[in-house]
Parts: sequence; C-alpha cells; structure tokens
Amino acid sequence: QVQLVESGGGLVQPGGSLRLSCAASGSIFSIYTMGWHRQAPGKQRELVAVMPRGGDTTYADSVKDRFTISRDNAKNTVYLQMNNLKPEDTAVYYCNMRILSTTQLRDYWGQGTQVTVSS
Repeated sequence: QVQLVESGGGLVQPGGSLRLSCAASGSIFSIYTMGWHRQAPGKQRELVAVMPRGGDTTYADSVKDRFTISRDNAKNTVYLQMNNLKPEDTAVYYCNMRILSTTQLRDYWGQGTQVTVSS
C-alpha cells in the first residue's frame, strides 16, 4: 500500500512564505511525475506545478516566479516553496505522484493541507 503525507500548510500574511512537503511511503518501485494542485472554495482543482522525473517543470501562470517545485528522489519527497504569497493563493493544496508500486502504476494523492493567506 502506498501513502502520501503532506505537511507545511498554515496561515501566513500577504508577502510571506511557506514550504509544503509531501512524502510517499509503502511498496514503491519508482516514482515518475510529482506535482502539486490546489482547490479554493467554490472552484475546481487546478494544477500548480508538476515535475516529471528528468523532464521539464511546468507551473501555472499565476504562480510563476513565486513558487518553486523540487523533489528528493532518495526520500520519495516533493516540495513546494511558496514566496510572495497572495490572498488568492488561499486554497487546500494537494500533492500527487505517479507511482509504480510492486503491483501497479497509478496516480496517488495526498490528504491536502490548508494554506491561508490573510492579514
């Protein structure tokens, strides 16, 4: 069984920074794509950033030059460094990974972590 556990959300003032982490555990053979999505109240879930293993990173236009995704393959962990946060960044953030386990290849999602940007 594979699990993704997120951490690092919270309340921050506009202009502040947060760093999210998401660690995968279980019967993992290999992890391909790692990414972050978010969902604000009343809105659809949207892509924030995605990082394929060995490929080009993609960011949503709204977070370019403010957010940075990175991964530590040895720790099966993906990070999202968020700088210069804005109130419109308020959302539940979900990590996701495409993982090849000992039994199947599929997408997994974290439980979500709340990020609130407010003064």
